[in-house]
Amino acid sequence: MPRRSGGRQARRAERAAPLAEALKPVRPGHAGGQYQPLSAAGVAAVADNAFRILERVGFADATPHCIETCTAVGAVQGDDGRLRMPRGLVERTLQKARRNLVLHAQDPRWDLNLSDARVHFSTAGAAVMVADSENGLYRDSEAQDLYDMARIADTCEHIHMFQRTCVLRDVADNYAMDINTLYCALMGTSKHVGSSWTVPEHVEKSLQMLHIVSGGEAEWRARPFVSQSNCFVVPPMKFASDALECLRVAVQGGMPVLLLSAGQAGATPPGYPECLGGLVYVNAIEPGAAAIVGAWPFVSDLRTGAMSGGSPEQGLLSAACAQLGNHFDLPFGTACGMTDSKFPDFQAGAERAATVLAATLSGANIVYESAGMYASLLGTCPESLLLDNDILGACGRVTRGIEVNSDTLSFAEIEQICSSGEGHYLGSANTLQVMQSEYFYPAFSDRNSPTAWEEQGKPDPLQQAIARKREILANHVPRHVSDEIDATVRARFPIHLSSEAMGR
Repeated sequence: MPRRSGGRQARRAERAAPLAEALKPVRPGHAGGQYQPLSAAGVAAVADNAFRILERVGFADATPHCIETCTAVGAVQGDDGRLRMPRGLVERTLQKARRNLVLHAQDPRWDLNLSDARVHFSTAGAAVMVADSENGLYRDSEAQDLYDMARIADTCEHIHMFQRTCVLRDVADNYAMDINTLYCALMGTSKHVGSSWTVPEHVEKSLQMLHIVSGGEAEWRARPFVSQSNCFVVPPMKFASDALECLRVAVQGGMPVLLLSAGQAGATPPGYPECLGGLVYVNAIEPGAAAIVGAWPFVSDLRTGAMSGGSPEQGLLSAACAQLGNHFDLPFGTACGMTDSKFPDFQAGAERAATVLAATLSGANIVYESAGMYASLLGTCPESLLLDNDILGACGRVTRGIEVNSDTLSFAEIEQICSSGEGHYLGSANTLQVMQSEYFYPAFSDRNSPTAWEEQGKPDPLQQAIARKREILANHVPRHVSDEIDATVRARFPIHLSSEAMGR
């Protein structure tokens, strides 16, 4: 047999070289749907119950615009003030609702295709504290924290979009808070951004900012790179008027919306009727508007009544909701990964991996809150984004599954190696290929033997992530928004962080 050219050093160099996108073992949008916790009969029963709730119970406290718009397409405003949506109306809405939704990013490389059961990962949350791993304490979250977390997420391959992670507690005014929440995320990452607003006037002002960043309203509407996360219903089945108006302004302004029902198991109605009711309103405003069904079933520990985001039931219920999303063939997002632990530790990793994997395998298009969230959403941890990026990559690899074809069966390779007397496959071209294209390699998990681990100074993943976080924050200053556009935004809006604080 002729010797392979290049030898061991050449093979090592080839293994260390960056992979082409098509060769990567994990990419955005691997198809889930393998895990189906509900039977076909169960799916049908849950869907039928949602139709029945909308038709017979309906919503209280609809705004005048919602009443006018929904009754014009077939909803019924009862004498008791509740807005009911007959099954035929909901079914017509499902027929015209947007499928094959693409969430655009400022950088088109990060556009997210939400068709079918393609899976993506996002941050999210409204933490009021930062879990400071370096000092072992919790402190108030600030604007600088949000901007820094956006910058870190911008470097994480398996965090595909950035939804705000924390509340800016150093910005007291509600208008300034909404504006600066959007600004910090926009400036920190070129990926798709998700945010939320308190009143509709703030959404209108934010759309003006987005037009500036986009280069004009037409450019924004062609590629809207920000979506609105909107909890438009409060228990029991009542519209929240300010949120409903924010939803209206977003849809009319060309902004994709996440129709978020954050139900609490045992305490609120099921989330799907609320999401479908929101979908009726959105499509009554604009047929085929960009909307994501967001059934986020949260779980309580019934011993204490406290939320338990890391419970196995969180993953189970979210997977069931994703299965329904696939049944309706709608863009769907849920929330998993918000551990009950207070800092990155064994509990955090185990809870995050278990719940995120359930939602991923079920085919949720976006798994929100999948990275960085602690204490059941009360805290957020910047360096955890880096550690969690490894968990998300592993979940993506499992979701991708195993392809069986003539190449992966490798009969010719097996026959050649066995007949040549070489005795092993480690040096073959096929082994090198599958090492790169089939195997996921984490950045922080340690796979060395105990001896090698000790010889290397017993590296600790958390400390390595802290060091990497410092490196990113010292050097990674995204420039996808030009200084000229930034100056225009600063002249028109009350921006909290100085250019110097942002490293610009």
